[in-house]
Amino acid sequence: MALPAQQLQYDDALLDAYSATVADAVDRIGPAVCRIERIERIGGPGGHGSGFVIAQDGLVVTNFHVVGDARSVRVSMPDGASREGCVLGRDTDTDIALVRADGNFADVAPLGDSKRLRRGQIAIAIGNPLGFEWTVTTGVVSALGRSMRASTGRLIDDVIQTDAALNPGNSGGPLVSSAGEVIGVNTAMIHGAQGIAFAVASNTANFVISEIIRFGRVRRAFIGVSADTTNLQRRAALLSQVSSSTAVRLRTVEKNSPAAKAGLREGDIIAAIDGRPVTGVDDLVRMLDAERIGRETLCTVVRRSGIAQVTVMPLARAS
Repeated sequence: MALPAQQLQYDDALLDAYSATVADAVDRIGPAVCRIERIERIGGPGGHGSGFVIAQDGLVVTNFHVVGDARSVRVSMPDGASREGCVLGRDTDTDIALVRADGNFADVAPLGDSKRLRRGQIAIAIGNPLGFEWTVTTGVVSALGRSMRASTGRLIDDVIQTDAALNPGNSGGPLVSSAGEVIGVNTAMIHGAQGIAFAVASNTANFVISEIIRFGRVRRAFIGVSADTTNLQRRAALLSQVSSSTAVRLRTVEKNSPAAKAGLREGDIIAAIDGRPVTGVDDLVRMLDAERIGRETLCTVVRRSGIAQVTVMPLARAS
């Protein structure tokens, strides 16, 4: 049965609005997206991926696995300009690297607040897949708070799942919201799967970038857990004396780790650290900074048996 003309006009208007939203976001972020090539060294292979400029003085974000252990890279922009850059720092635990490219850049891609994301929100991936430079794909945010393994074998927490198509070469490029802000750094796809790809959340990337700029590396306290963001029931929030509706659930606790020695268990929900709400995995990552190394840290834990206060002594994480 044919649709009424009014319905067709309404559908056309929705499609036009969607197209305009995506095009506007691409116009805003696209000029700041670059192709990154590892400068080949004797005995070492070259490689390439994507990245994006976050500061006019040439700070570029990409993936660790794009730059590897290279000291120098070539940064190519959509306008044809090509510049050499040096790798300022890299964090294997989150697959994030920071590059300083020569010269000044007029276009930058601002990092948004990934904590404000919702499932179903428009997600736009921009990058250089399979040699097809500055390609745009779209989809939605499929899930939040995922975990995936980095090349080191450690889990990257607070990962965004999207169905925006990613292919080799997209790595390091931005995942963009409809507001034209970077909400994630595209990092992986699952081979053989359709519509399942992942990006490191922008809040995690922002933390890593700040640490590299200040210290040249990411300093972290280590307690030996992996976690997911989870809902916090109102009663549990009241008993924990936090106002948040979310917290983190421990997925694994490593043997003989500070968490295990303190008595934390798989399934425990951490609602607060030293009285500050832990609203998600990105909060947990930020709170376990270098200042907590060797310092007693009080975790407010929600269990079926009630609320427990557990004191953990974080260690320095090996680089």
